[in-house]
Amino acid sequence: MLSDTSRPVITATLPVVADHIGEIAQRFYRHMFSAHPELLDGVFNRGNQAHGHQQRALAGSVAAFATTLAETPERVPEQLLSRIAHKHASLGIRPDQYQVVHDHLMWAIGDVLGDAVTEEVAAAWDEVYWLMANALINQERGLYSARGVRPETVWRDWRVERKIEETDEVVTFVVKRNDDRLVKTSLPGQYVTVRMRMPDGKLQPRQYSLTRADDGEHRQFSVKRVRGEDGDPDGEMSALLHDSVGVGDLLTLSLPYGDVVLDDSGRPVVFASAGIGISPMAGMLSHLVAADSGLSLTVLHADLDEASLPLRRQVVNDVLALRDARMYLWYEKDARSLEPVAGVFEGQMDLTAVDVPDDALYYLCGPLPFMQAVRSRLIEQGVAPRDIQYEIFGPDLWQADLD
Repeated sequence: MLSDTSRPVITATLPVVADHIGEIAQRFYRHMFSAHPELLDGVFNRGNQAHGHQQRALAGSVAAFATTLAETPERVPEQLLSRIAHKHASLGIRPDQYQVVHDHLMWAIGDVLGDAVTEEVAAAWDEVYWLMANALINQERGLYSARGVRPETVWRDWRVERKIEETDEVVTFVVKRNDDRLVKTSLPGQYVTVRMRMPDGKLQPRQYSLTRADDGEHRQFSVKRVRGEDGDPDGEMSALLHDSVGVGDLLTLSLPYGDVVLDDSGRPVVFASAGIGISPMAGMLSHLVAADSGLSLTVLHADLDEASLPLRRQVVNDVLALRDARMYLWYEKDARSLEPVAGVFEGQMDLTAVDVPDDALYYLCGPLPFMQAVRSRLIEQGVAPRDIQYEIFGPDLWQADLD
């Protein structure tokens, strides 16, 4: 809880900080990486830095946390903190690294805002930072403890057993444990971090959803090749996985983390995805089949055409294997399907085209504009925001203001 001394200072300065938070974040990262270049070797993804995603992620999280402290001091933004904590745990973030971030973030605030950062202002924002940092440290300690690991032991080598060409742009990797350690079971919807050494020798991390339930020996994830747009470079991690990793190679994966997991308590469930956003849905479906679930399930998916739909055969087979499940597809072109699904439509996803159960829980994944549009339609139809969960790819798991 923010102190009575700091609250009015934060309330007064939040608009100014929010207006400059993007610049603050940029200067923070440049300053920190200049002093600690080792953080770009295995901790921060430099592709996200190049695209500005990480800067926006920091800006969004700090501003959201400070706003909540100022406006609703009796509570903290649990969902925001949980998403960050799971992301950090999958990267093996250590408590001592928060001091490094603090020192360079406070420097950046002072560097951008200049004389406006009085001792009183600096003390108030220092309090905000440590309230957020300590909450995250405590959550991450619990996540490590629950898995029986330390930050440095979240990693494990797996051997590629199969490499499946799903589409022209998506490859699925099936990896098998390479040692005698037990496989820590994942929850439906969770992801792992894949950490690989780039051609220049630097380690780079990237998160990928698990697309099949664990069997005690294997894990499975799917990778879409990232094509650079508007002058941005191609994704180096996805390119390396597609072009250079083959059967028999070793891959380093973290333990599974992620707070967007399937609630199979009995309420009907609706999955709404687009493109590679079907990945966590595939993982959830696989878990339901393994559990012989009778859950009422409706799967809605949008894609370019049938040939572009990742994991198509696995997903359709799993839907057919469940006792009370149906699937509807939307294709931008050639709205036909050879799959035994409940319906195929042309164009963008239209929630009014299908009947969904009352009192359903919704899970969304796909491009941010897609999720914003679907979520808005659901709320217009009277679905409670608490009944809509969503997964966002990339570093900004918590930045999108969908609420």
